[in-house]
Amino acid sequence: MVQPDAALSFERQVRPLLKTWCLDCHGGEATEGGLDLRQRRFLMRGGESGPAAVAGDAAGSLLLLRIRSGEMPPGEKKMAAADAAVLEQWIAAGAPTLRDEPAQLPPGLGITEEERSYWAFQPIRRPVVPEFDAALRIRTPIDALLMQQMQPRGLTFSPDADRRTLIRRASLDLLGIPPTPEQVDEFVNDPGEDAWERLVDRLLAMPQYGERWGRHWLDAAGYADSEGATNTDAERPNAWRYRDYVIQSFNSDKPASRFIQEQLAGDELAGSLGPELTAEQTELLTAVGFLTMAANGTGSGDNSAAARNQTITDTIRIVSTSLLGLSVGCAQCHDHRYDPISQVDYYRLRAVFDPALDWQNWKTPAERQVSLYTTADRQKATEVESRAAEVSRERGLKEAEYMRAALEQELTKYAEPLRGQLKLAYETPGDKRTAEQQDLLKAHPAVNISPGVLYQYNQAAADDLKKYDERIAAIRAEKPVEHFLRTLVEPAGHLPASHRFHRGEFGQPKESVTPGELQAASLFTDAPEIPVDDPQLPTTGRRLAYAKWLTSGRHPLLARVLMNRFWLHHFGRAFVSTPGEFGRLGAAPSQPELLDWLAAEFMEGGWTWKRMHRLVLMSTVYRQSGGDRAEMAAIDPNNLLYWRKPLIRLDAEVVRDAVLAVSGGLNSAMGGAPAAVQADDTGQIVEAGVTGRRSVYIQVRRSQPLAMLAAFDAPVMELNCTGRTTTNSAPQALLMMNSQFALSGAEKLAEAALRRAAARGGFASAEDPVVRLQLPRMTSWEVGTGRVREAAEAAAAGAPEQGNPWVQFEALTFWTGGSYQAGPSLPDAVRGWVLLNAQGGHPGDVQHAAIRRFHVPAVGRMTFTGSLSRPAANGDGVRARVVSSRRGVLGEWTVLTGGGETVLPAFDVQTAEILDLVVDCVGTVESDSFAWSAVLRLTAEDGTRLGEWKSESALTAPTTDPGVLPAAVTEAWRLALGRGLTSEEREVVSGFVAEQGAWLTSDGKGRAADVVRQVLVDVCQALISGNEFLYSE
Repeated sequence: MVQPDAALSFERQVRPLLKTWCLDCHGGEATEGGLDLRQRRFLMRGGESGPAAVAGDAAGSLLLLRIRSGEMPPGEKKMAAADAAVLEQWIAAGAPTLRDEPAQLPPGLGITEEERSYWAFQPIRRPVVPEFDAALRIRTPIDALLMQQMQPRGLTFSPDADRRTLIRRASLDLLGIPPTPEQVDEFVNDPGEDAWERLVDRLLAMPQYGERWGRHWLDAAGYADSEGATNTDAERPNAWRYRDYVIQSFNSDKPASRFIQEQLAGDELAGSLGPELTAEQTELLTAVGFLTMAANGTGSGDNSAAARNQTITDTIRIVSTSLLGLSVGCAQCHDHRYDPISQVDYYRLRAVFDPALDWQNWKTPAERQVSLYTTADRQKATEVESRAAEVSRERGLKEAEYMRAALEQELTKYAEPLRGQLKLAYETPGDKRTAEQQDLLKAHPAVNISPGVLYQYNQAAADDLKKYDERIAAIRAEKPVEHFLRTLVEPAGHLPASHRFHRGEFGQPKESVTPGELQAASLFTDAPEIPVDDPQLPTTGRRLAYAKWLTSGRHPLLARVLMNRFWLHHFGRAFVSTPGEFGRLGAAPSQPELLDWLAAEFMEGGWTWKRMHRLVLMSTVYRQSGGDRAEMAAIDPNNLLYWRKPLIRLDAEVVRDAVLAVSGGLNSAMGGAPAAVQADDTGQIVEAGVTGRRSVYIQVRRSQPLAMLAAFDAPVMELNCTGRTTTNSAPQALLMMNSQFALSGAEKLAEAALRRAAARGGFASAEDPVVRLQLPRMTSWEVGTGRVREAAEAAAAGAPEQGNPWVQFEALTFWTGGSYQAGPSLPDAVRGWVLLNAQGGHPGDVQHAAIRRFHVPAVGRMTFTGSLSRPAANGDGVRARVVSSRRGVLGEWTVLTGGGETVLPAFDVQTAEILDLVVDCVGTVESDSFAWSAVLRLTAEDGTRLGEWKSESALTAPTTDPGVLPAAVTEAWRLALGRGLTSEEREVVSGFVAEQGAWLTSDGKGRAADVVRQVLVDVCQALISGNEFLYSE
């Protein structure tokens, strides 16, 4: 029944679900039970069991009954209930078709009109770009094509982002690292109208661009520095050359057409290879490393036929998902259940690669390596080996001489005829000795002299031979190191037969196939024939012909796939949200016209990436603010039409690199072997050593992904990755709080901020004046010198809040590394011999006592115990006093020589009360070195212990001046975020600093040697863990 306007039809709804669930057995390679379901009339005719369906009678239709009962399809996976309901409704509606069915069908499933009309297989056509009023800020065709969708819905672009936002956005986007404060200031203050254009050009010219955008390509290529496939996960020592090739290609703006041709067929472009590769051949062979990225355990434990075929399968999956955006692997065992890709199509595509990846004449990764030795290298190696051989010959003669001498010496211990018998037995080759000779040598083991035990007989001879070994090693050290390429080179004249494998089983080859393109990719453009063997080339030329067709400008998929990922990396989401799947299993494009315009522009503009970057970055959609607008959000809450710039969480590598960059720890060295990874004591995979290299240069070990990168969603390369997932998870927060990398990054950022603050004279920048941060006392102790005042003088000195009126106090600030004193040498011209160390010290004179000052942290009851000693016998001794800022002298002890206890009855104290531990000379200064250890214990009124402090902790290395903290915080903000603090942030930071400082100094624990510096580190850690740092805006 033909109904052109039928809501449910065989062509649109029923055949696709039958293809998914039924045609493997009933219409593809087989028609089991005589039942063919490829057409409506075949279904009505049925098979051996009768008609499969009766139009208008769903209840009486055998096909539906078998499906409902679970009998069909066979196996565990059954037709979805929703699909069965569609089938039922269609039969009940009379089983309509949209058009008359052809009288005959060729073998196989063929391609229907509906499949031909699928968007991804249509030719790429440049759409007409609409025109709009200038007030809408349409800067590029990109904006116009988006506005075409926005305007009817009442949407407009957001205002342009400010310059600070733009430079951070572009730097992270194009380079993968944030801008420096100086770069931000330069752009913000640039008066030129073309400042943005010049900034974009400068960023695109920087070498970091290739590192950032090369990483995107390496994802799609499945780049890894290890083989995977087996538990060994053997390292790939030369894979990094392909990584460097990719980075260099992006930096040089190599056209993507050439870039792809080189990766698919660089060896065929290279021509015949001589004994020495040219620079161009080296680059081309390096490029073909793309086809060696799949997991491959054939050289590390599993060289079975199954393993070889799995490597080929994975290689085709990488090629198809990264370049075609199709899951062609679904057609390996049967015709694709959703897309018009037959099993024959799959094996024709595989035949393109068969001569280079021949599973029956397989080469392991090591066997595929190509040497980079030059003719000069080989000549040098030959000359070196010749010299080494000559010395080895001399050594052999000398060793034989020493061995004979040792034997003769040993034989003197035996009388004849035994001596002669032993000598004959020794000199007879081992395989020709008689049983008697063997027994004789066993009975006299000392005669069994070998080179390994020569030192036991003649140490001088052994030492002499060792010198020969050293000479040989020194000569061989001059030999040029032989480096290799990890590549794929198709053997000349190699033409293996290609077959379709029944059910994908390599052990069941069926009919032979010739190399060819997927039918679906050439429905509207005749694809050129891919030769079985190109007579113009030493190789078959299959891959080169295929690569040229892909990049011809007529292929419907490649440019769309590339521009879809290109947009994804700029905006955080793609037009097709399944970038590796453009087929029916994937998502439909959200902006099909813009995708096609970009694809056409890319191809017609010479396939250059940097040109496309400029187009995108010049657009209003890119330059607009990412801020929310309630009126727009009400219309388009998910921002599907780009009325604001999407916020993008930084990729894992960018998070790590940004931390290194802002802290001054980023190593800018490019290329070369990767920095190794290893498991730390907790089992986390970390960098082996601290190289500071960019993440693109960290070893990608399939079985050992770097914990930092894995936490932030870097892919584990089981195959490849055409689009990363982005998560916000607890492990990310824990990693930024606890990992050694994050802690080290925060420390280095704090150090960098302190250096910048010092360089600015300790003040914040003019645009962000010094913030008054309320800091707690950073330590309970101070050290100094001075004297105890008399009562009248103390009364005149002032209230306790101004210090201790009973003690004149001056801080000692010169640190020797073990003690504080008045100056670099003793005695000081004014303060004499005064010094303090952990155990005690030495007073100056009666005016310059040695003082340790304690600040009481809370109200409570204090106990004071200790011991005072003076070792010298001469002189008139020392006097020790405890002086309270509220009550004056609480205790006094004098020691002439020896020592004694210093104990006070428990006494009440108030918050901020000062207790000075003062030691001065009794009369004259003579041999007055002393030791005074004291312990102060504070309890609350209810008996709760509040803390314990030992006088030894009064002595710590000099700490950072709290006065520099405001400027350092400002510099940390500028380094991490490219801006100063807002007034609200100043308040938050002030409270945070106060809380951290109080905690670090509470309970007398001494939680940090330098509290001010630790507070700054904590601020920096909060900065690099915050959303503003981890996002592009």
